[in-house]
Amino acid sequence: MIESVSEFVTIEIEERVAIVLIDRPAARNAINADVAAGIEAAVDRIENSDEVWVGVLTATPPVFCAGADLKEVGAGNSRSLATKRGGFGGFVRRERTKPVIAAVEGAALAGGAEIVLACDLVVASESARFGLPEVSRGLIAEAGGLFRLGRKIPLNIAMQVALTAGTISATTAERFGLVNSLCSDGQTRDVAVQLAREICRNAPLAVRESRQVLLEATYATDEQAWLRSSQAFAKVADSLDVQEGVAAFVEKREARWQGK
Repeated sequence: MIESVSEFVTIEIEERVAIVLIDRPAARNAINADVAAGIEAAVDRIENSDEVWVGVLTATPPVFCAGADLKEVGAGNSRSLATKRGGFGGFVRRERTKPVIAAVEGAALAGGAEIVLACDLVVASESARFGLPEVSRGLIAEAGGLFRLGRKIPLNIAMQVALTAGTISATTAERFGLVNSLCSDGQTRDVAVQLAREICRNAPLAVRESRQVLLEATYATDEQAWLRSSQAFAKVADSLDVQEGVAAFVEKREARWQGK
């Protein structure tokens, strides 16, 4: 069942996967106050629902998201494009525990690219392209793009994108590791949902802790990384899911995870 969480954002839950849709194609799915509030509300639903283990964030084609609604910015309403907890788009600074996959068709530019960079995995169609064109308007990409892009792709390529206001294609983005899966136009949602279901085959507590260790420890010192890994292991070691995982392996059957 599809539920509207704001005028331009809907959420649909299918078998532990929540599909969040930005539906403002007439404005190139640009972020206004309603979209920001809607994305934040959708993330709240994902985080607070025991039945949801993975989120997919997508948009109505032909554009994924053109970034901030410049009409709102010109009217002096730029602050409304961010929320207190989520930052720009209600998302880029949001602390969360569950994985979110971006399903991208068409252009993801400026704040749209920064929303993609804040996701955990990316599925993109052949028409997708990514860019940070803020310098062409005398602006700075302040929603995470200037430090996240260089963590996802080689620094010199990220530098070229940021300084020239140019874009990289989905094919290039896949080659450099920004895109996990490349598909034909019209297939991004299905491919992203399939990827989400692959994640859902695994124990949700272990998935969330593994995600967090990757985020916190990848650029940490070895000492900090070992400590964080040990903390994560201890957190799940006594869970019912560990007992179920061992039993399922011994009995040669699919595990029935409880998230406990």
